[in-house]
Amino acid sequence: MSLQYSDVSATGKDGILQHIEQTLGFPDAYITGDATRLAQWTAKINLALDKVFHIIFAADGKWQFDDSGHTTYNILTGNLVDGQRDYSFIQDSDGNLILDIHRVFVKTSASGIYYEVFPRDVQSDPEGEISGFVDGQNTEGAPYTYDKTATGLFLDPIPNASVTAGLKVYVNREGSYFVTTDTTKKPGFAGLYHEYLVIEPSYNYARANSYPNREVLKRDVFEIEKAITEFYSKRDFHDITVLSGEPIFYE
Repeated sequence: MSLQYSDVSATGKDGILQHIEQTLGFPDAYITGDATRLAQWTAKINLALDKVFHIIFAADGKWQFDDSGHTTYNILTGNLVDGQRDYSFIQDSDGNLILDIHRVFVKTSASGIYYEVFPRDVQSDPEGEISGFVDGQNTEGAPYTYDKTATGLFLDPIPNASVTAGLKVYVNREGSYFVTTDTTKKPGFAGLYHEYLVIEPSYNYARANSYPNREVLKRDVFEIEKAITEFYSKRDFHDITVLSGEPIFYE
């Protein structure tokens, strides 16, 4: 069952914040009825959301996960600039921080069609593979490779034309966080595991305050983290599994 962030209705009490109050034995509205505590627990839940995303990104394989609470897809575009090698991708159009870059495509003004460019690691690849990045000649042309350093993409050769939306980048990004005024908003991962945003912050609080149920909550955190890993490590339904010496089946 999916959980919304807060449900203070007399017949509901079924939000994440209300479940935390119940789990820790707080009185009704102990969190939601106090602005300071509401802000503190919103921060704790957002930290737990970060942890969920870390687990999912580590387990996720074929199907690249993105928080369903975002209003845009995790595909960014940028303008190519004639003579400019480096392009910074720090956040998306809504201000969400970029965590990783998966694939990069370039569009030249001549074709108007995107083609993929492939990564090189300037700090570890053999010299013959990365000479264009470091030889100082700054050769211009149609880029066919890139290096990721810090928050930037470094193209080689350096673009020899300015092209609007000439870069297309597929990324991972941080989650869609909660704010104190949220009510019906739900976490942007599988509803089966929304309880994690109740259990994990509750465990940390119980541990810090020596609550008697802290060991039970610790066990629950471990079990749901294991379940999340197993769920997101499964292949997408449409991927083909090849078994050695056997016919091909769809999972």
